[in-house]
Amino acid sequence: MRIERVGDVAAVHLAAALFDGPPLAAATEKFLAQPDHHLLFAYLGDRPVGMISGVETTHPDKGTEMFVYELGVLPDARLLGVGTALVRALAELARERGCYGMWVATEVDNEAAQATYRRAGATEQTPFVLLNWDLTAGDGVPDRTGSGHQPA
Repeated sequence: MRIERVGDVAAVHLAAALFDGPPLAAATEKFLAQPDHHLLFAYLGDRPVGMISGVETTHPDKGTEMFVYELGVLPDARLLGVGTALVRALAELARERGCYGMWVATEVDNEAAQATYRRAGATEQTPFVLLNWDLTAGDGVPDRTGSGHQPA
């Protein structure tokens, strides 16, 4: 197995099966153009069988850490160590780029993903709650306070 950083839009589109949905042309170009956005593919022979994406985030009082955005492995390549190898490769890239840590969020019932991350050296930190904003609905951030005012 070989793991390579991907910088070619065409390669991403050719490996569409690795993603949850078809890669969007503009989003792919934007992602690959950012120096702190990383996309790695795992290949068995010439065939891409897995991918991991990571994004560096920097905060003034913490420094830079790597967020594991997504990990995907084709069904016929699972349980071959592809996911673990991809996570370790991203962690090594994060170290090389000066990140102090790396983190990921996953569904509570996604035991396969949790096992992969643990095999790659992750430790669980609990409890955490994930909160989301759907910014595609309506005219902005919804007022859930009942006051009629948008949050500051």
